[in-house]
Amino acid sequence: MTTQPLSTGDPIRLGPYRLLGVLGEGGMGKVYVGRDATGTPAAVKVLRPELAHDQHLAQRFVREADMARAVTGKGVARILGARTDGGRLWIAAEFLAGPTLGEAVHAYGPMDAPTVRSLAVHLARTLHDIHAAGLVHRDLKPANIVLTSIGPRIIDFGIARPEHGLTLTTTGQIPVTPGYGAPEQVLGQRVGPASDVFSLGAVLAYAASGRRTFDGAHVAAVQYEVVHGAPDLSLVPPELRDLIAPCLAKDPQLRPSPAQVTTAFAPPKGADRAWHRGPLAVDIKRREEHIRGLAAPEATPVSTIAPSRRRFLTGTAVGMAVLGAGAGAGAWWLGRGDEKRPAEGRAPAFEVPPAVTTPQAAFISVTNSRPGEAPRPLWGPVDVPAPDGAPPLPVRDVLVVHMRKGGLLALSVTTGKERWRARETDPRAGLVSVAGRLVVGADERGTLHAYVASTGRPVWQTEAGAQTVLAADDTHVYVVTEDNQLLALDAWTLKTRWSRPMPSPRSPEGPAKAAVGRKRLVIHGRDGVVSALDTDTGKAVWDTTGQGTDGQAPGMGADVVYLGGPELTAWRLDRGEYLWAQKAFNLARRNRWGTPVADGELVFVMDNGLARRYRTAQEVKVPLSDWYVLLDSFGARITTVTAPAVEGATVWLPEPDGSGIQVVHRTTAEKLFTLTMEREGPYQLVSDGNRVFVTRGGRVAAFPVLGV
Repeated sequence: MTTQPLSTGDPIRLGPYRLLGVLGEGGMGKVYVGRDATGTPAAVKVLRPELAHDQHLAQRFVREADMARAVTGKGVARILGARTDGGRLWIAAEFLAGPTLGEAVHAYGPMDAPTVRSLAVHLARTLHDIHAAGLVHRDLKPANIVLTSIGPRIIDFGIARPEHGLTLTTTGQIPVTPGYGAPEQVLGQRVGPASDVFSLGAVLAYAASGRRTFDGAHVAAVQYEVVHGAPDLSLVPPELRDLIAPCLAKDPQLRPSPAQVTTAFAPPKGADRAWHRGPLAVDIKRREEHIRGLAAPEATPVSTIAPSRRRFLTGTAVGMAVLGAGAGAGAWWLGRGDEKRPAEGRAPAFEVPPAVTTPQAAFISVTNSRPGEAPRPLWGPVDVPAPDGAPPLPVRDVLVVHMRKGGLLALSVTTGKERWRARETDPRAGLVSVAGRLVVGADERGTLHAYVASTGRPVWQTEAGAQTVLAADDTHVYVVTEDNQLLALDAWTLKTRWSRPMPSPRSPEGPAKAAVGRKRLVIHGRDGVVSALDTDTGKAVWDTTGQGTDGQAPGMGADVVYLGGPELTAWRLDRGEYLWAQKAFNLARRNRWGTPVADGELVFVMDNGLARRYRTAQEVKVPLSDWYVLLDSFGARITTVTAPAVEGATVWLPEPDGSGIQVVHRTTAEKLFTLTMEREGPYQLVSDGNRVFVTRGGRVAAFPVLGV
């Protein structure tokens, strides 16, 4: 569709939205493209002034906003704001970048069977969310499904009703699209969730064949076929016919539930690639780039990848699906900003505030401390983290943990109080921070989610098929996909810089570990192979084999990377020059070094119950060890491969049997105190801002440290 400029009589502003052009018109009103003060684009639907006096239509308009707000699932266009009393009535919704299903099938032909299966699962899950909110959509059709980078989104709640409600009008006046409404809807009978399943079957048949499964010479003939005729599935691939046919049963009781549809249509791996590979994906990406240009404020220089607003409004527009106008509404990027990218100096594609300053905790006073007594925590313990989740992630002024019931929780590093939470993450996938500004994780479907670190505001999401969020630097997020591909995704434009096969195979013991710095991504696989990749190209610069297989992570120093395993080895980071190696001492009946922790020229590492500090000197090809600590549980049963924490003048060393944490002086190795926390299981340690964050068995606490 072509976006038209505003004309005489069109409003300039509605609520917080500056209107930029007309997206489309429907029977009840117009839909505009608007932008709020932060640069967030929206599709703004306005009731026609001449209809405002019609109480029935005004109530229907208000109900549309209420119905859309009631559904909180990711498969619908989110309502951003509305005015439903007094003055001009309007609804603002997310601006969805992508063609409708009808446009996509018309442009690119019928979808293949795996893509139809993926489409079915996405739509069925969204219908489940709609029905769980007590609603029935009642108008599912190709024009009300927008295909975006993360898959299909359902729009237009203009005739949605509570599940217990009857139809709006009598027989012969049914607001239903011919060929997609269920027989009971055509006949003016009670409409329930099964009616949406019938529409879903008709939509899937269209996507698989390129034509309506019920057709006729005129509307009445089409509706007669819906009520009395058999669906024409002759052009639907045979493997899909037996799955779609039950959805089109005349009797609502015989149709499957959305959950049963999700199970029956389970797609093969890689089926979602239609949303991010191939002609359809190129189309979606082009539309997304238009949106980034559209959202730029008047005085903001637009990134070179985005067209100007004038080009957007006068050229061929992004194919938006508009609320109730048969086209679409929504935003994939949730804002736009003008601050420069940390690494390359270009404007990011959305608004992300600068990273906040890390609050520094006061050091422990030696004169006020009792020898051998652990300090009181700064806050906690707090019972929120998942007991078997990944270590917490400190990001400037927040500590992000995986909650026991799923999702993320950000705690203030100074008080331990909740700052924000987000539910769309899988603890098994990992969690990273980008430049101290974004927190990025993945959900169970492989969709990446990015949040502003300090506030938790959602920034973007993209369906990358992610299984592991491996690492991140100031520019890119490094992701391992379900098919074991490694992607470098630009966190500021959502462009894939490069992709390549993952250097190490999958392991049932867990994912590979990685560290990134100085344009090198170092990956320690569970097979003992370590590969260093160029972050600009993804090409392997150097590698080595025979390192640990227990999940050790690389320790990144200034220009040296340390690797644990049967040998602790040191390598020049940039070119892979071998520096030195130290075999594990094997005194505790286990031959391995854990994860090294580098601190400048020093590296702290544990061989079970033996902790050592090494120094790497220029031009010296042997390790220089200046202290070691024998822990209390030396030789005991080992619970986990864990890493020490180094902060201020202290080094925190977990006992190998999980009984406690021995804290020693960084310089002298003098034992300062032993710390224990209630609960069972291994300790996990991270540190930042003169604090050490300790988790164990679903509890987290923050502790102070001695000054250097």
